[in-house]
Amino acid sequence: MIDHIGVLVSDFQKSKRFYTQALASIGYALLREVTAAQSGRNDGAGFGVAPKPDFWIGSGTPNVPPVHFAFRVSHRALVDAFYATALAAGGRDNGPPGLRSHYHPNYYGAFVLDPDGHNVEAVCHEPV
Repeated sequence: MIDHIGVLVSDFQKSKRFYTQALASIGYALLREVTAAQSGRNDGAGFGVAPKPDFWIGSGTPNVPPVHFAFRVSHRALVDAFYATALAAGGRDNGPPGLRSHYHPNYYGAFVLDPDGHNVEAVCHEPV
């Protein structure tokens, strides 16, 4: 079981704004921030559902190649909301909401590229 994951971003403040806005649509919030002095490495921001962050961004040289990660949601409407909110927050379209039946019949997802080109997905596996 994965406890948390993190990616490095080139513009920490820009990415923090992007993720704060984009992830709010699926119930995630900015829960914790740490400075480079505290972490001994870089500034970090942790997002998740209270009380514990499970997705982190850190200042630094972005991962090359950019990575892909998906946030599972309980309803397809949340996939749609994520996509619209992430685009409004400055993300770039990488696949609009829709069924991806080549994965399985109920796979409903949307893909947005973050400011560093990481492929961020919201996905619902439920039939509605």
